[in-house]
Amino acid sequence: MFASGQGSNFEALAAAASRDELGGRIVALLCDQPGAPVLERARRHGIEALTPPTGAFKSRLGDEAPWLSALRERQVDVVLLAGFMRRLHATLLAPFAGRMLNIHPSLLPAFPGLDAIGQAWRHGARVTGCTVHLVEDALDNGPIVAQAAVELRDGDTLGSLETRIHEAEHALYPVSVRRFLTERWRVDGRRLVFGEGEGLILPETEAAHG
Repeated sequence: MFASGQGSNFEALAAAASRDELGGRIVALLCDQPGAPVLERARRHGIEALTPPTGAFKSRLGDEAPWLSALRERQVDVVLLAGFMRRLHATLLAPFAGRMLNIHPSLLPAFPGLDAIGQAWRHGARVTGCTVHLVEDALDNGPIVAQAAVELRDGDTLGSLETRIHEAEHALYPVSVRRFLTERWRVDGRRLVFGEGEGLILPETEAAHG
């Protein structure tokens, strides 16, 4: 699993894994910020926490090879992004094509990129939410796995909206990961469809997540 900050989505996924509700086990957390609180969350759950080198760039990894090596050494099958704040490119994306998931705090394709909740708030949207999607090279543009809608209420503040979207993320992401790992699926245009036609299913043994 990749994360950068507080790690509340990591916490939701790790808790689901500890209850055998994730469809696999989390073998490692890879973090680009040595002081990030998510590292301590991982340690509390007994999950290996790593901080591979990042290079000088703030928006991307300078060299993705050490990150890929860490995943391969641990035989990771699926990568979950949980608040990872750097763009990934071919070195990591190609080996995990169709096997890397992210959660974004908007109803994609609306409000991609940074500050998605603030974008929706300033735009005056009446409904926003969160999206689980496959990761591709284009920003927040992979096929959609699942979405949860969050209505903006008349008495909302930006803070209260953020709280409800995060709550929706914490509920949606573990359920979506479990379905992805345990059910047959196929990509249909820009969405992922479960239980129809030819699809990919992981081996019956537990999938390992990094």
